[in-house]
Amino acid sequence: MPLALLALAVSAFGIGTTEFVMMGLLPNVAGDLGTSVPTAGYLVSAYALGVVIGAPLLTALGSRIPRKRMLLLLMAVFTVGNLASALAPNFGLLIAGRLLAGLPHGAFFGVGAVVAARLVKEGRQARAVATMFLGLTVANIVGVPAATLLGQHLGWRATFLVVAAIGLVAMAALARLVPHMPRAEHGGVAHEIRAMGNRQVVLGLVTAVFGFAGVFAVYSYLASMMTEVSGFAEGSVPLVLALFGAGMTLGALAAGPLTDRALRPTLYGALGALAVTLVVFTYAVHVKWAALVCVVVLGAVGFMTTTPLQMLVMKKAQHAPTLASASNHSAFNLANAGGAWVGGVAIAAGWGWTSPALVGAVLAVIGLGIAVTAGLLDRGGPGSSRIVASSADADDVPAELPDRVN
Repeated sequence: MPLALLALAVSAFGIGTTEFVMMGLLPNVAGDLGTSVPTAGYLVSAYALGVVIGAPLLTALGSRIPRKRMLLLLMAVFTVGNLASALAPNFGLLIAGRLLAGLPHGAFFGVGAVVAARLVKEGRQARAVATMFLGLTVANIVGVPAATLLGQHLGWRATFLVVAAIGLVAMAALARLVPHMPRAEHGGVAHEIRAMGNRQVVLGLVTAVFGFAGVFAVYSYLASMMTEVSGFAEGSVPLVLALFGAGMTLGALAAGPLTDRALRPTLYGALGALAVTLVVFTYAVHVKWAALVCVVVLGAVGFMTTTPLQMLVMKKAQHAPTLASASNHSAFNLANAGGAWVGGVAIAAGWGWTSPALVGAVLAVIGLGIAVTAGLLDRGGPGSSRIVASSADADDVPAELPDRVN
Protein backbone atom coordinates (compact mmCIF):
# COMPACT_ATOMS: atom_id res chain seq x y z
CA MET A 1 0.00 0.00 0.00
CA PRO A 2 1.49 3.39 -0.97
CA LEU A 3 2.17 5.51 2.11
CA ALA A 4 0.36 8.37 0.39
CA LEU A 5 -2.88 6.44 0.98
CA LEU A 6 -2.11 6.59 4.71
CA ALA A 7 -1.91 10.40 4.50
CA LEU A 8 -5.29 10.47 2.77
CA ALA A 9 -6.75 8.13 5.41
CA VAL A 10 -5.46 10.33 8.27
CA SER A 11 -7.11 13.33 6.63
CA ALA A 12 -10.34 11.36 6.24
CA PHE A 13 -10.15 10.42 9.93
CA GLY A 14 -10.08 14.08 10.94
CA ILE A 15 -12.92 14.96 8.57
CA GLY A 16 -15.07 12.07 9.76
CA THR A 17 -14.49 12.96 13.40
CA THR A 18 -15.57 16.58 13.06
CA GLU A 19 -18.55 15.65 10.88
CA PHE A 20 -20.20 13.30 13.38
CA VAL A 21 -18.93 14.43 16.78
CA MET A 22 -21.31 17.39 16.98
CA MET A 23 -24.27 15.01 17.39
CA GLY A 24 -22.90 13.91 20.78
CA LEU A 25 -21.92 17.42 21.90
CA LEU A 26 -25.20 19.23 21.23
CA PRO A 27 -26.28 19.33 24.93
CA ASN A 28 -22.85 20.66 25.97
CA VAL A 29 -22.82 23.36 23.29
CA ALA A 30 -26.41 24.35 24.00
CA GLY A 31 -25.76 24.68 27.73
CA ASP A 32 -22.57 26.68 27.26
CA LEU A 33 -23.93 29.12 24.68
CA GLY A 34 -27.37 29.50 26.22
CA THR A 35 -29.48 27.98 23.47
CA SER A 36 -31.76 24.94 23.16
CA VAL A 37 -30.67 21.53 21.92
CA PRO A 38 -32.98 21.71 18.85
CA THR A 39 -31.47 25.07 17.96
CA ALA A 40 -27.97 23.70 18.50
CA GLY A 41 -28.92 21.03 15.97
CA TYR A 42 -28.46 23.69 13.29
CA LEU A 43 -24.73 23.16 13.80
CA VAL A 44 -25.12 19.73 12.19
CA SER A 45 -27.04 21.26 9.30
CA ALA A 46 -24.46 24.04 8.89
CA TYR A 47 -21.69 21.50 8.33
CA ALA A 48 -23.81 19.54 5.83
CA LEU A 49 -24.66 22.77 4.01
CA GLY A 50 -20.96 23.55 3.80
CA VAL A 51 -20.34 20.16 2.18
CA VAL A 52 -23.13 20.61 -0.36
CA ILE A 53 -21.94 24.10 -1.34
CA GLY A 54 -18.21 23.52 -1.10
CA ALA A 55 -17.90 20.24 -3.01
CA PRO A 56 -18.74 21.57 -6.50
CA LEU A 57 -17.64 25.16 -5.85
CA LEU A 58 -14.14 24.53 -4.47
CA THR A 59 -13.51 21.69 -6.92
CA ALA A 60 -14.40 23.91 -9.87
CA LEU A 61 -12.32 26.81 -8.57
CA GLY A 62 -9.35 24.51 -7.99
CA SER A 63 -9.59 22.63 -11.29
CA ARG A 64 -6.27 24.09 -12.51
CA ILE A 65 -4.41 23.70 -9.21
CA PRO A 66 -2.02 20.71 -8.94
CA ARG A 67 -3.69 17.93 -6.97
CA LYS A 68 -1.23 17.81 -4.06
CA ARG A 69 -1.41 21.57 -3.55
CA MET A 70 -5.21 21.41 -3.74
CA LEU A 71 -5.33 18.74 -1.03
CA LEU A 72 -3.12 20.88 1.23
CA LEU A 73 -5.26 23.97 0.66
CA LEU A 74 -8.45 22.08 1.42
CA MET A 75 -7.02 20.61 4.61
CA ALA A 76 -5.85 24.10 5.61
CA VAL A 77 -9.42 25.41 5.26
CA PHE A 78 -10.64 22.43 7.29
CA THR A 79 -8.13 23.18 10.05
CA VAL A 80 -9.00 26.89 10.16
CA GLY A 81 -12.71 26.05 10.29
CA ASN A 82 -12.25 23.79 13.31
CA LEU A 83 -10.00 26.32 15.03
CA ALA A 84 -12.62 29.01 14.42
CA SER A 85 -15.26 26.70 15.92
CA ALA A 86 -13.14 26.15 19.03
CA LEU A 87 -12.65 29.89 19.54
CA ALA A 88 -16.16 31.04 18.58
CA PRO A 89 -17.45 33.44 21.27
CA ASN A 90 -21.12 33.02 20.36
CA PHE A 91 -23.53 30.71 18.58
CA GLY A 92 -23.60 32.69 15.33
CA LEU A 93 -19.85 32.53 14.87
CA LEU A 94 -19.89 28.84 15.78
CA ILE A 95 -22.39 28.29 12.94
CA ALA A 96 -19.98 30.12 10.63
CA GLY A 97 -17.07 27.98 11.85
CA ARG A 98 -18.99 24.77 11.21
CA LEU A 99 -19.97 25.96 7.73
CA LEU A 100 -16.32 26.79 6.97
CA ALA A 101 -15.14 23.39 8.26
CA GLY A 102 -17.66 21.64 6.00
CA LEU A 103 -16.74 23.51 2.81
CA PRO A 104 -13.63 21.42 1.93
CA HIS A 105 -15.17 18.05 2.89
CA GLY A 106 -16.58 16.97 -0.47
CA ALA A 107 -13.84 18.59 -2.53
CA PHE A 108 -11.16 16.82 -0.47
CA PHE A 109 -12.72 13.40 -0.95
CA GLY A 110 -13.34 14.16 -4.62
CA VAL A 111 -9.74 15.15 -5.32
CA GLY A 112 -8.46 12.51 -2.89
CA ALA A 113 -10.32 9.73 -4.69
CA VAL A 114 -8.76 10.72 -8.02
CA VAL A 115 -5.30 10.89 -6.39
CA ALA A 116 -5.79 7.53 -4.67
CA ALA A 117 -6.75 5.90 -7.96
CA ARG A 118 -3.59 7.28 -9.59
CA LEU A 119 -1.35 5.84 -6.88
CA VAL A 120 -2.01 2.20 -7.74
CA LYS A 121 -1.93 -0.01 -10.81
CA GLU A 122 -4.91 -0.95 -12.94
CA GLY A 123 -7.42 -3.23 -11.24
CA ARG A 124 -6.78 -1.88 -7.74
CA GLN A 125 -8.26 1.62 -8.00
CA ALA A 126 -11.39 0.84 -5.98
CA ARG A 127 -9.29 -0.72 -3.21
CA ALA A 128 -7.19 2.43 -3.07
CA VAL A 129 -10.28 4.64 -2.79
CA ALA A 130 -11.73 2.34 -0.14
CA THR A 131 -8.48 2.59 1.83
CA MET A 132 -8.87 6.37 1.97
CA PHE A 133 -12.46 5.94 3.16
CA LEU A 134 -11.25 3.64 5.95
CA GLY A 135 -10.15 6.79 7.76
CA LEU A 136 -13.76 7.94 7.69
CA THR A 137 -15.05 4.66 9.11
CA VAL A 138 -12.37 4.40 11.80
CA ALA A 139 -13.37 7.90 12.89
CA ASN A 140 -16.79 6.50 13.79
CA ILE A 141 -15.23 3.72 15.87
CA VAL A 142 -12.49 5.66 17.65
CA GLY A 143 -12.51 9.35 16.78
CA VAL A 144 -16.13 10.25 17.47
CA PRO A 145 -16.49 8.38 20.82
CA ALA A 146 -13.11 9.68 22.05
CA ALA A 147 -13.82 13.23 20.92
CA THR A 148 -17.26 13.10 22.54
CA LEU A 149 -15.79 11.98 25.87
CA LEU A 150 -13.14 14.68 25.61
CA GLY A 151 -15.80 17.31 25.01
CA GLN A 152 -17.90 16.09 27.90
CA HIS A 153 -15.00 16.23 30.37
CA LEU A 154 -12.88 19.16 29.13
CA GLY A 155 -15.50 21.14 27.24
CA TRP A 156 -16.63 21.06 23.63
CA ARG A 157 -14.00 23.63 22.60
CA ALA A 158 -11.26 21.14 23.48
CA THR A 159 -12.74 18.71 20.96
CA PHE A 160 -12.39 21.13 18.07
CA LEU A 161 -8.90 22.14 19.13
CA VAL A 162 -7.86 18.48 18.95
CA VAL A 163 -9.52 18.09 15.54
CA ALA A 164 -7.64 21.18 14.34
CA ALA A 165 -4.43 19.52 15.56
CA ILE A 166 -5.34 16.39 13.56
CA GLY A 167 -5.74 18.68 10.56
CA LEU A 168 -2.17 19.94 11.03
CA VAL A 169 -0.86 16.37 11.29
CA ALA A 170 -2.77 15.47 8.12
CA MET A 171 -1.26 18.45 6.29
CA ALA A 172 2.23 17.35 7.30
CA ALA A 173 1.52 13.79 6.11
CA LEU A 174 0.11 15.01 2.79
CA ALA A 175 3.10 17.29 2.22
CA ARG A 176 5.54 14.48 3.01
CA LEU A 177 3.92 11.42 1.44
CA VAL A 178 1.74 12.46 -1.53
CA PRO A 179 3.75 12.76 -4.76
CA HIS A 180 3.56 15.84 -6.96
CA MET A 181 0.75 15.63 -9.50
CA PRO A 182 0.68 18.48 -12.04
CA ARG A 183 -2.62 19.92 -13.19
CA ALA A 184 -4.22 18.91 -16.47
CA GLU A 185 -3.05 21.15 -19.30
CA HIS A 186 -6.48 21.41 -20.90
CA GLY A 187 -8.65 21.24 -17.82
CA GLY A 188 -10.65 24.00 -16.23
CA VAL A 189 -14.09 24.75 -14.88
CA ALA A 190 -15.91 24.42 -18.20
CA HIS A 191 -14.20 21.10 -18.87
CA GLU A 192 -15.30 19.70 -15.50
CA ILE A 193 -18.86 21.00 -15.84
CA ARG A 194 -19.27 19.42 -19.27
CA ALA A 195 -18.37 16.05 -17.76
CA MET A 196 -21.23 16.49 -15.27
CA GLY A 197 -23.70 16.39 -18.16
CA ASN A 198 -23.09 12.68 -18.68
CA ARG A 199 -26.36 10.83 -18.09
CA GLN A 200 -24.66 8.05 -16.17
CA VAL A 201 -23.02 10.58 -13.82
CA VAL A 202 -26.39 12.17 -13.08
CA LEU A 203 -28.03 8.79 -12.47
CA GLY A 204 -25.14 7.80 -10.20
CA LEU A 205 -25.61 10.94 -8.10
CA VAL A 206 -29.37 10.40 -7.86
CA THR A 207 -28.74 6.79 -6.83
CA ALA A 208 -26.54 8.06 -4.00
CA VAL A 209 -29.23 10.49 -2.81
CA PHE A 210 -31.98 7.88 -2.58
CA GLY A 211 -29.97 4.78 -1.72
CA PHE A 212 -27.89 6.28 1.08
CA ALA A 213 -30.88 8.20 2.46
CA GLY A 214 -32.14 4.81 3.62
CA VAL A 215 -29.12 4.50 5.92
CA PHE A 216 -29.57 7.90 7.53
CA ALA A 217 -33.31 7.50 7.94
CA VAL A 218 -32.33 5.00 10.66
CA TYR A 219 -28.91 6.27 11.81
CA SER A 220 -30.34 9.69 12.70
CA TYR A 221 -32.71 8.08 15.22
CA LEU A 222 -30.65 5.04 16.16
CA ALA A 223 -30.01 6.24 19.72
CA SER A 224 -33.73 6.69 20.38
CA MET A 225 -34.56 3.31 18.83
CA MET A 226 -32.00 1.57 21.05
CA THR A 227 -33.29 3.20 24.24
CA GLU A 228 -37.02 3.38 23.51
CA VAL A 229 -37.50 0.05 21.69
CA SER A 230 -34.54 -2.22 22.41
CA GLY A 231 -34.34 -1.19 26.07
CA PHE A 232 -30.68 -0.21 26.21
CA ALA A 233 -29.53 2.33 28.79
CA GLU A 234 -28.43 5.72 27.51
CA GLY A 235 -24.87 4.93 28.54
CA SER A 236 -24.80 2.09 26.01
CA VAL A 237 -25.47 4.38 23.04
CA PRO A 238 -21.76 5.16 22.34
CA LEU A 239 -21.10 1.41 22.13
CA VAL A 240 -23.98 1.00 19.67
CA LEU A 241 -22.63 3.82 17.52
CA ALA A 242 -19.15 2.26 17.66
CA LEU A 243 -20.65 -1.03 16.42
CA PHE A 244 -22.20 0.87 13.52
CA GLY A 245 -18.76 2.29 12.78
CA ALA A 246 -17.26 -1.20 12.92
CA GLY A 247 -19.81 -2.31 10.37
CA MET A 248 -18.87 0.64 8.15
CA THR A 249 -15.23 -0.44 8.30
CA LEU A 250 -16.10 -4.01 7.33
CA GLY A 251 -18.18 -2.67 4.45
CA ALA A 252 -15.32 -0.46 3.22
CA LEU A 253 -12.87 -3.39 3.38
CA ALA A 254 -15.21 -5.62 1.37
CA ALA A 255 -16.30 -2.95 -1.13
CA GLY A 256 -12.83 -2.26 -2.52
CA PRO A 257 -11.95 -5.67 -4.01
CA LEU A 258 -15.58 -6.39 -4.93
CA THR A 259 -15.87 -3.12 -6.83
CA ASP A 260 -12.58 -3.77 -8.65
CA ARG A 261 -13.99 -7.14 -9.71
CA ALA A 262 -17.52 -6.08 -10.72
CA LEU A 263 -18.72 -2.53 -10.07
CA ARG A 264 -22.42 -2.61 -10.87
CA PRO A 265 -23.13 -6.03 -9.33
CA THR A 266 -21.48 -4.81 -6.12
CA LEU A 267 -23.70 -1.72 -6.14
CA TYR A 268 -26.84 -3.76 -6.84
CA GLY A 269 -25.98 -6.26 -4.12
CA ALA A 270 -25.26 -3.56 -1.54
CA LEU A 271 -28.50 -1.67 -2.20
CA GLY A 272 -30.55 -4.88 -2.22
CA ALA A 273 -28.93 -6.06 1.02
CA LEU A 274 -29.54 -2.62 2.54
CA ALA A 275 -33.26 -2.79 1.76
CA VAL A 276 -33.56 -6.30 3.25
CA THR A 277 -31.55 -5.34 6.36
CA LEU A 278 -33.77 -2.32 7.00
CA VAL A 279 -36.91 -4.48 6.85
CA VAL A 280 -35.39 -7.09 9.18
CA PHE A 281 -34.28 -4.30 11.51
CA THR A 282 -37.89 -3.32 12.26
CA TYR A 283 -38.34 -6.73 13.91
CA ALA A 284 -34.81 -7.35 15.22
CA VAL A 285 -34.75 -4.06 17.14
CA HIS A 286 -37.11 -5.56 19.73
CA VAL A 287 -34.45 -8.10 20.78
CA LYS A 288 -31.19 -6.67 22.17
CA TRP A 289 -28.69 -9.11 20.67
CA ALA A 290 -30.47 -9.13 17.30
CA ALA A 291 -30.57 -5.32 17.30
CA LEU A 292 -26.81 -5.14 17.81
CA VAL A 293 -26.17 -7.63 15.00
CA CYS A 294 -28.40 -5.62 12.67
CA VAL A 295 -26.59 -2.39 13.58
CA VAL A 296 -23.28 -3.91 12.44
CA VAL A 297 -24.82 -5.32 9.26
CA LEU A 298 -26.57 -2.01 8.52
CA GLY A 299 -23.28 -0.14 8.79
CA ALA A 300 -21.57 -2.68 6.52
CA VAL A 301 -24.10 -2.87 3.69
CA GLY A 302 -24.79 0.86 3.88
CA PHE A 303 -21.15 1.84 3.46
CA MET A 304 -20.62 -0.79 0.76
CA THR A 305 -22.59 1.50 -1.55
CA THR A 306 -20.08 4.36 -1.29
CA THR A 307 -17.06 2.92 -3.11
CA PRO A 308 -18.92 1.62 -6.20
CA LEU A 309 -20.84 4.89 -6.50
CA GLN A 310 -17.60 6.87 -6.16
CA MET A 311 -15.87 4.80 -8.83
CA LEU A 312 -18.94 4.88 -11.09
CA VAL A 313 -19.14 8.67 -11.33
CA MET A 314 -15.36 8.96 -11.72
CA LYS A 315 -15.35 6.53 -14.63
CA LYS A 316 -18.41 7.90 -16.35
CA ALA A 317 -17.16 11.48 -16.08
CA GLN A 318 -14.29 10.10 -18.20
CA HIS A 319 -11.85 12.94 -18.89
CA ALA A 320 -12.81 15.20 -15.95
CA PRO A 321 -13.74 13.03 -12.97
CA THR A 322 -12.82 15.39 -10.13
CA LEU A 323 -15.96 17.53 -10.02
CA ALA A 324 -18.19 14.47 -10.39
CA SER A 325 -16.27 12.71 -7.62
CA ALA A 326 -16.68 15.71 -5.29
CA SER A 327 -20.34 16.17 -6.20
CA ASN A 328 -20.91 12.59 -5.11
CA HIS A 329 -20.25 13.75 -1.54
CA SER A 330 -22.79 16.53 -1.95
CA ALA A 331 -25.23 13.80 -2.96
CA PHE A 332 -24.38 11.76 0.13
CA ASN A 333 -24.94 14.78 2.38
CA LEU A 334 -28.28 15.47 0.70
CA ALA A 335 -29.04 11.83 1.47
CA ASN A 336 -28.08 12.42 5.11
CA ALA A 337 -30.39 15.41 5.41
CA GLY A 338 -33.21 13.86 3.38
CA GLY A 339 -33.12 10.54 5.18
CA ALA A 340 -33.20 12.22 8.59
CA TRP A 341 -36.10 14.42 7.48
CA VAL A 342 -38.19 11.57 6.05
CA GLY A 343 -37.52 9.41 9.12
CA GLY A 344 -38.57 12.27 11.38
CA VAL A 345 -41.77 12.76 9.40
CA ALA A 346 -42.64 9.08 9.86
CA ILE A 347 -42.10 9.30 13.63
CA ALA A 348 -44.07 12.55 13.90
CA ALA A 349 -46.93 10.94 11.99
CA GLY A 350 -47.30 8.43 14.83
CA TRP A 351 -45.97 5.42 12.94
CA GLY A 352 -43.59 4.49 15.77
CA TRP A 353 -39.86 4.49 16.42
CA THR A 354 -39.23 1.64 13.98
CA SER A 355 -40.96 3.37 11.06
CA PRO A 356 -37.78 5.08 9.77
CA ALA A 357 -36.39 1.62 8.99
CA LEU A 358 -39.33 0.79 6.71
CA VAL A 359 -39.15 4.23 5.12
CA GLY A 360 -35.43 3.68 4.63
CA ALA A 361 -36.10 0.32 2.96
CA VAL A 362 -38.38 2.05 0.44
CA LEU A 363 -35.68 4.64 -0.27
CA ALA A 364 -33.08 1.89 -0.76
CA VAL A 365 -35.38 0.10 -3.22
CA ILE A 366 -35.84 3.34 -5.15
CA GLY A 367 -32.07 3.75 -5.24
CA LEU A 368 -31.70 0.16 -6.47
CA GLY A 369 -34.29 0.79 -9.18
CA ILE A 370 -32.42 3.86 -10.40
CA ALA A 371 -29.11 1.96 -10.36
CA VAL A 372 -30.54 -0.96 -12.36
CA THR A 373 -32.14 1.43 -14.85
CA ALA A 374 -28.80 3.19 -15.29
CA GLY A 375 -27.10 -0.16 -15.88
CA LEU A 376 -29.63 -1.17 -18.51
CA LEU A 377 -29.28 2.16 -20.30
CA ASP A 378 -25.50 1.84 -20.21
CA ARG A 379 -25.32 -1.73 -21.50
CA GLY A 380 -23.81 -1.79 -24.94
CA GLY A 381 -23.46 2.02 -25.03
CA PRO A 382 -20.39 3.90 -26.17
CA GLY A 383 -17.40 3.18 -23.95
CA SER A 384 -19.20 0.50 -21.99
CA SER A 385 -16.19 -1.80 -22.11
CA ARG A 386 -13.64 0.67 -20.82
CA ILE A 387 -12.83 4.33 -20.47
CA VAL A 388 -9.48 5.59 -21.64
CA ALA A 389 -8.46 9.06 -20.48
CA SER A 390 -7.05 11.44 -23.03
CA SER A 391 -3.55 12.77 -22.57
CA ALA A 392 -5.04 16.12 -21.57
CA ASP A 393 -6.55 14.49 -18.54
CA ALA A 394 -3.81 12.13 -17.52
CA ASP A 395 -3.42 14.21 -14.39
CA ASP A 396 -6.96 13.53 -13.27
CA VAL A 397 -7.29 9.78 -13.68
CA PRO A 398 -5.08 6.78 -14.23
CA ALA A 399 -4.11 6.39 -17.87
CA GLU A 400 -6.67 3.64 -18.13
CA LEU A 401 -9.62 2.92 -15.88
CA PRO A 402 -11.45 -0.28 -16.82
CA ASP A 403 -15.18 0.39 -16.79
CA ARG A 404 -16.29 -2.95 -15.30
CA VAL A 405 -19.79 -1.79 -14.62
CA ASN A 406 -21.97 -4.22 -16.54
